[in-house]
Amino acid sequence: MKWKVHEMSEDRYTHGHADAVLRSHRWRTAHNSAAYLLRYLKPGMTVLDVGCGPGTLTVDLARRVAPGAVLGVDVSEAVVAEAVTYGAGVADAAALSVSFAAADFRTLNSRPETGRRQFQVVHAHQVLQHLREPVAALAAISSLVQPGGLVAARDADYAGMIWSGGDERMEHWRALYLAVTKRNGAEANAGRHLLRWARQAGLDNAEYTTSTWTYCTTGDRQWWASLWAERVTSSGLAIQALEYGLATTADLADMAEGWRAWALDPDAVFIVPHGEIVARVSV
Repeated sequence: MKWKVHEMSEDRYTHGHADAVLRSHRWRTAHNSAAYLLRYLKPGMTVLDVGCGPGTLTVDLARRVAPGAVLGVDVSEAVVAEAVTYGAGVADAAALSVSFAAADFRTLNSRPETGRRQFQVVHAHQVLQHLREPVAALAAISSLVQPGGLVAARDADYAGMIWSGGDERMEHWRALYLAVTKRNGAEANAGRHLLRWARQAGLDNAEYTTSTWTYCTTGDRQWWASLWAERVTSSGLAIQALEYGLATTADLADMAEGWRAWALDPDAVFIVPHGEIVARVSV
């Protein structure tokens, strides 16, 4: 398939594309990140995966709709290049119709012969929380969906995250994250707002569900804590926190040590809540 794309958005991505961010994105699968959507997917469907990152979730969605065509888009050309390599290297690549493009979905043009409403499903995972205008983004997503097709979105809720163990440095981390995203004009608690945003975008039949990621084993705690310890000192979050004057280098290092200390508690638990919507576009 050929896809035409245009210029990128000016939204500022809080995380950036540091390896600590991409390691968590590479972990994502249809099972752990899009379970709410799977019952709607059928073989032969055409799917757009918005904010596809390094492509693991996109490829897994392609498996669920094969032989249907799946397109993953992301604003980062480097990340899309990684997704292309990943998609070509999976064992079942020959059985999948999956492609990737560096694009902002809000300026994505579909093929002239099929018109704008090209996809049967448009899926956005952890995207709306980073955008200045999430309602307009949902409306743009809806405009890409065929009549009777589906809009699907899932986002975390940072203020709703709960954990046991750790100390005040964990709360300092969350307060900093919320402050940075606020400066970026984004909504870090997007998960709780998805239903309202969907209705404001004209998706009156949206169904809302919730699910969680839970980190409680020794391996999961170490993995999750190492990601955030690295993010808080060397990712887009760290760069922006320093740029905005919201933290010092010493502050960030202290938060990173707080994460590492939390991971050492054998009884520690971290729970990430998500809101999810599925809406059918009117015929």
